[in-house]
Amino acid sequence: TLDALGVRFCGARHANEGVAMAEGYASATGKLGLAILGRGPAMTNALHGAVFAQRTGSPILLIFGDSPNTLPATNALGPEQKGFNAAGVLQAAGFRTLIASEPLSARRTLAKAMTAAQQGATALLLPMNVQLASIDPDASAPEAPPPARQPAAPRASAVATAVEVLRASRRPLIVAGLGAHLAGAREELMALADHLGAALVTTLKAQDLSRGHPFDCGILGSFSNAGGRRLIEQADCVISFGAGLNQRTTSFGTALPTDVPVIQVDTQRTHIGRWFHADVGIVGDARVVAERLRQALPERPAADKPLHDAAMRQWLADFDRASEFEPQPTPRAMDPRSLALALDRLLPNDRNLVYDVGNFLQIAPYLSVPGPGQLKHTADFASIGLGFGTALGFACGAPERPTVLFLGDGAFLMTLGELETVVREDLPLVIVLMNDCAYGAELHYLKERNQPVALSKFPDIDYAPIAEAFGFEAATVRTLDELHALAPMLAEPAGPIFLDCKINGSIPAPFLLENLAQERRKP
Repeated sequence: TLDALGVRFCGARHANEGVAMAEGYASATGKLGLAILGRGPAMTNALHGAVFAQRTGSPILLIFGDSPNTLPATNALGPEQKGFNAAGVLQAAGFRTLIASEPLSARRTLAKAMTAAQQGATALLLPMNVQLASIDPDASAPEAPPPARQPAAPRASAVATAVEVLRASRRPLIVAGLGAHLAGAREELMALADHLGAALVTTLKAQDLSRGHPFDCGILGSFSNAGGRRLIEQADCVISFGAGLNQRTTSFGTALPTDVPVIQVDTQRTHIGRWFHADVGIVGDARVVAERLRQALPERPAADKPLHDAAMRQWLADFDRASEFEPQPTPRAMDPRSLALALDRLLPNDRNLVYDVGNFLQIAPYLSVPGPGQLKHTADFASIGLGFGTALGFACGAPERPTVLFLGDGAFLMTLGELETVVREDLPLVIVLMNDCAYGAELHYLKERNQPVALSKFPDIDYAPIAEAFGFEAATVRTLDELHALAPMLAEPAGPIFLDCKINGSIPAPFLLENLAQERRKP
């Protein structure tokens, strides 16, 4: 029906990836992502992606079919084979769930669901008898949607308290999360850093928010670098904007100096102090709060900005990310970190990056984007296999630049069928398969606990010919020299590209080692 009406419809091969596509589209555009799925089996197939989409907080509306809500005739020809308690399952999973219970009000229910979805994933159930009914367009017209919410204004007393804390600080650290990016706070946060002499860091999801600022220290926590940590460890006050301060951002509480005051700014009161202590909480929009703080505090002279002195500036400018590790290639595989640094140079600067989950995610700090709006991580449900669909949606939402998907071989084998979707929909996608011939995270989990690892390993399969059969330009890459030979293709991707990059899987990701250290600290 949508196709007949002239509505563009992008169809995935699997319901799970279809939901992830909607989430990727919403992330890329800020618009409502819409996934339309069948009833029963389609809903159960999509539940994995649905829970992921819900946890991202993106505006997503999931429209599922449902069994007829009218009683069957006494001589019905057998059971409803697709019958399933969809509403019960969705509600148990924490979804706001609306049901179009009868035809006349169905359009109004749809409008309510769309409004609700602007605040996070929402499900709408359409029983079959409602779908097939005829209605009067005028009598069923929905009401006008409510006006958009304005940015939250902070309480003056909360701002005043934060001002007093910042007055006593000489080496403040500004932490920017995804919420700061969504609030459009980049310029205001950098202005506040200049005003106070603060260093700037981001969460993983807000990576490169302050890119280009001379005192940008990169990512805080599990994905940090030695260059940025030199300034971070000197902070005498932390002010967080739109960041949850979870275990990854704080490295289980070890990434920030101890016994320094923490000011946390968030639009949601319940988020303040949820994962990490907050001495001062400000409920408000990140951009608005940053502006209020800058206006309330006098600008400091250069001599009173120790984190902004010439030596610190030069230290950050000279820091080389390649200096943090000794490359560990093998004759048939690359060091994933060296691979990432090379791809950072070879791929177009204006690009989208989408990551699946796994041990290979250690590459994230070695690749950059123009800003967080061109970056997507899919770890919200701590599950592999959601990156491919998300990348498809991101490429649909931002087709003006290539989208680069990084995923492991385990996740790829779960979602291989979506190769056809890329070609059919003519999406500008570059797939970089980080192929360690294993479930990498599981391998290191077992290895670090002195357990057998054989069942976490896979054969060394060459996947490039499979991608070529679907219509990709593909290559198998085992050395950096082979990668550099592909430079012209990567600099200007002309169509779908697939690189089967063989990587040394024996290098554990730092965040996995942090998990182990935390586990060992527990009594």
